[in-house]
Parts: sequence; structure tokens; C-alpha cells
Amino acid sequence: MATIATELLEAKQDERGRRITPAAEREALVRAYPESGLTQKAFAKKEGVKYSTFVSWVQAQRRQRPRPKVGFTELTLPRAVSGVAPLEVQLADGTVIRGSHVEEVARLLQLIRC
Repeated sequence: MATIATELLEAKQDERGRRITPAAEREALVRAYPESGLTQKAFAKKEGVKYSTFVSWVQAQRRQRPRPKVGFTELTLPRAVSGVAPLEVQLADGTVIRGSHVEEVARLLQLIRC
């Protein structure tokens, strides 16, 4: 007959009896979440973490990530011989502005930025 050995590991708790999750474990869960294909609520339940706690971990990680730097470059466009040249500007959010006069497109861009 085989003998089964078990070991009971007690999780660390704070003074209010809440389980303390080590930073490495929190980071691993937050990294695994996007690849799970689950909602935050479903993922937290699956992992045995309180939903609001998991959401706070995800938000904290997002705040720590460096934001991409956005830069602009001024362009001077030559006028076409006929005064009409096709012009297309695509903004970072996917918005496309098309026009035939540089001044009109530039004015529209100024209005959008306000």
C-alpha cells in the first residue's frame, strides 16, 4: 500500500486576515491574464483572487508602464502646378483626412486639435 504525504502551506495574512499575495505571484497573474482570453472577473475567479483586488493589480501595472512618446514633424508641401494635388493625412487614431488644398487640410487639422 502506498503512503501519501501531504504538506499544508499557510498563506501569509495581514492583521485583518486577508491573504497576502507575493509581488512575484501578482506580476505573474497580471502577465498571464491577457493571454487567458477571459474577462478580468472570470480570470480572478479562476485564480482564486478577489475581483476588485485583481483589477487594482492590473491598473497598478498599467500606471507603471512608460507611455509612448508622441512627436510631430512640420512638413512643407509644394503646391501642384494646377493648384490641386491629392493630399491624405492619417491621424494616430485612424482618422483619415483627404483634401486637394494644403491650406484647407491644415485648417481642418487645426480645428480637430482644439
